[in-house]
Amino acid sequence: MRTDPAYIDNREGLAEVARLVGDAGEVAVDCEAAGYHRYSDRACLVQIAAGGSAFVIDVLAEGTGGMAGELLGRLLGDPGRRTLMHGGSFDLRLLRRDLGVTVGRVFDTQVAVGFLGETATGLQAVLERHLGVALGKKHQRADWAARPLTAEMIEYAAADVLHLERLAERLEERLAALGRTAWVEEECSRMLLAVADPAAEAEVDPVSRIRAARKLAPREVTALRRAVAWRDRVARNRDRAPFRVASDAALIEAVLASPTTVGQLRGVRGFPRRGPPSEARALLRELAAARRLPEGSLEPYTAPTGRGVRLTPEEETVLARLTAVRNEAATRLGLERGRVMPNQVLRKLARLAPSSLSELRDVPELRRWQVALLGSDLLAAL
Repeated sequence: MRTDPAYIDNREGLAEVARLVGDAGEVAVDCEAAGYHRYSDRACLVQIAAGGSAFVIDVLAEGTGGMAGELLGRLLGDPGRRTLMHGGSFDLRLLRRDLGVTVGRVFDTQVAVGFLGETATGLQAVLERHLGVALGKKHQRADWAARPLTAEMIEYAAADVLHLERLAERLEERLAALGRTAWVEEECSRMLLAVADPAAEAEVDPVSRIRAARKLAPREVTALRRAVAWRDRVARNRDRAPFRVASDAALIEAVLASPTTVGQLRGVRGFPRRGPPSEARALLRELAAARRLPEGSLEPYTAPTGRGVRLTPEEETVLARLTAVRNEAATRLGLERGRVMPNQVLRKLARLAPSSLSELRDVPELRRWQVALLGSDLLAAL
């Protein structure tokens, strides 16, 4: 067992990881990416802990290369070995996309505390509450793609996995006492399915992610879409996170202000005052082009998939009854309402109107534990 985190940036280090972790029944895993600073959110580090030993694997280092992906694939892809994570949805996608690693079995401690009725589910808050462990915050927004990494940064990264084994054990005891172990296991299995589903990686209209865009006219939405594309090009060229080029709010202000000069653009509230004039002129051209488009060429706001379906008055009445069932259960269980059943699932049930437990089980969004817990009451409300 290592008492200090080992920084792994060569084949010899990876061999040590394989030797010390290869027989472990469970492995704690976390990833660090550079999306807060860089254009790409590519995985930079993968931290692993097992049996009190912690390793920080530099997946950008030339000395690790594809070998890191091969090792992690063997360690994490085995369904007989459990992977512990906290808030692992994003990291699971990073592992799959950047390293070709598919996790075979996962236990997510953030999901677990959610089913214990806790609302502060960040790792720092959870570790302090359950284990009395205080994590530092100094490197929360570090640029993990920069090299070299300091010893302090390596220690910070390792801390995210060092305590997960003990935390998982503590949470599982409480889940078992409440009879909710199977609920968490099913949610974690759904996480793995979502990562493996190609539809999860489908292209999304970037404007649909900007809430304020819903209130814009079609021409303004079209201009905003062009402005977002401009920001993406600039961010890629600079290798900077897009929000560091210009915020969503600043782009909307620019669209509404319709500036025609670089000076006017830089005078827009929230818009960066610095940067190459050529970049600013490129945005001005995009905004001008949107103003010249004929009405038939405008692209209005498109609601994200699954939203915006209007229910009939009868369905709205059914939805109210279903919501009451969900809310009562949430109060009784001491859980957040969305944890018991999200609103969009209730809306789908109101539209589909299943008439039996079998039909309820056929609704893809419903979990087995939800049907077992609420099935009869949902059917009565329908």
